[in-house]
Amino acid sequence: MKKVLILAAALALAFTNVADACTNFIITRGASTDGSNMVTYAADSHALYGSLYSHVPGKYTPYMDIREWDSGRPLGQIAQVPTTYRTLGNSNEHSLFITETTFGGRPELEDPKGGIDYGSLIYVTLQRAKTAREAIQIIVDLANTYGYCSSGESFSLIDKEEAWIMELIGKGPNDKGIVWVARRIPDGYVSAHANQARITTFPWDDPENCLYAPDVADVARKFGWFEGENKDFSFSDAYAPADFGALRGCEARVWAFFRTVASGMDKYEDYAMGHNPKNKMPLWIKPDKKVSPKQVMDCMRDHYEGTKMDMTTDIGAGGEALPYRWRPMYWTVDGVEYCNERATATQQTGFWLMGQARPEKVGILWFGTDDAATSPLTPIYVNSQEVPECLKEGNGSMLKYSDTSMFWITNRVAQFAYLRYNIIGKHVRAEVDKWENQQLEQVKEVDAALANAGGKAKKMQKIATEFSVGTAQQLFDKWVYLDKYLMVKYIDGNVKGEDENGFIDNGNGLDIPGKIEQPGYTEHWKRTVAKDKGEILKVVK
Repeated sequence: MKKVLILAAALALAFTNVADACTNFIITRGASTDGSNMVTYAADSHALYGSLYSHVPGKYTPYMDIREWDSGRPLGQIAQVPTTYRTLGNSNEHSLFITETTFGGRPELEDPKGGIDYGSLIYVTLQRAKTAREAIQIIVDLANTYGYCSSGESFSLIDKEEAWIMELIGKGPNDKGIVWVARRIPDGYVSAHANQARITTFPWDDPENCLYAPDVADVARKFGWFEGENKDFSFSDAYAPADFGALRGCEARVWAFFRTVASGMDKYEDYAMGHNPKNKMPLWIKPDKKVSPKQVMDCMRDHYEGTKMDMTTDIGAGGEALPYRWRPMYWTVDGVEYCNERATATQQTGFWLMGQARPEKVGILWFGTDDAATSPLTPIYVNSQEVPECLKEGNGSMLKYSDTSMFWITNRVAQFAYLRYNIIGKHVRAEVDKWENQQLEQVKEVDAALANAGGKAKKMQKIATEFSVGTAQQLFDKWVYLDKYLMVKYIDGNVKGEDENGFIDNGNGLDIPGKIEQPGYTEHWKRTVAKDKGEILKVVK
């Protein structure tokens, strides 16, 4: 996913055609209602196809090919290891989850000669690590050994016990490797990142909770970005200084999550809006009460509702309260530049997820394709041995439609919902909630079956696989039906009436609708149009 270097509003304007809005929320065990570490990820790109990647350990070969995840560009080969683990998307069989957002940072530090990119770091590391701490060291070793070719990245890493946030960036084209810092999120707290580096100062003598590159401050000193003692060194200020675009387009999504789970966050509103960079938010916060898995899922569906940045309330939302703005993000009127919002839920999502690493239980990858606001998550146990057909790589692409692809059916439903979001979007969201609530209950039954398997790995794998594959196909079939149903019910701006027997006809036996409503537009839209064209549109008595 090509991501913008958010260093200046001018850069953001120049690159809006490829800018993305990846978002990670991290919830520690002590902050969750079910005692699981959780992480979310929206993989956002206008060119990314949503499918569930997998790695199945096979015959050992000395080397493996590396291609840049964004572009497919060959980067070379790295040494393979004798033992690898099965992976499903951004998880592996040991309930390790790794996700990311790109912050770009100082362009001087990119190394186009590097042999591994941020995406490969994630998926190769998942094949080799059992825990978050192991993953951090493997990421460092790979980047320093082969050279790092991407820009700045924030990684989320969770396992059954710990949750970490790691930020890294290259050293420049003449110095192979990365500078980095990783911080363990205190249990009982939540954290987040969304395309802006967030680690500032950090403890230099607490290896249990903070790890870093020995030269993490020295590289900044060399380039003249930092002077002073190590204790005063701020990673984000040195390597990714924030401007208006970084705050409004990135930190605002973190703020939206924080304010949903904790009181008192409105004091950072001016920071989130890009108006007061000095009023910086903390790296993590303690929620008012423990956060449920469903609440975490729903936080990924935010469009700044209830804030000054609410995308449903201005005329840009049209007459149907649409919380989306098509690119470009920045635009100018009479020499004044304006911006559209970059909300957490966005139309260009390829896939998104909520991962649960659960002590004493098998981890779950809740996986969805396309826009989080209109697509449901389906549970995939991390010990599953198959990928559902509707989510398989190769089942369609961004240039090839597939009738059996989850990505394309969720996109079909979303595109129709965008036309009349306050009516059709509301309907779709109700279906999403119904599905996810049902699956959260269903998972409890599967957990019980897994617990009764006597620790027999193959039996547990069979139970998990049958449930995960069958449930995903059930969701696909449900969404195929929903796509057709919505077309019949809402075609041409109408809303056909229903009763307990289905659509209401006129009683003459020819399937002619007997009840049709036309809800029209929002009051705000009507008043705005009246103000703009009232003299022309006014009805003369």
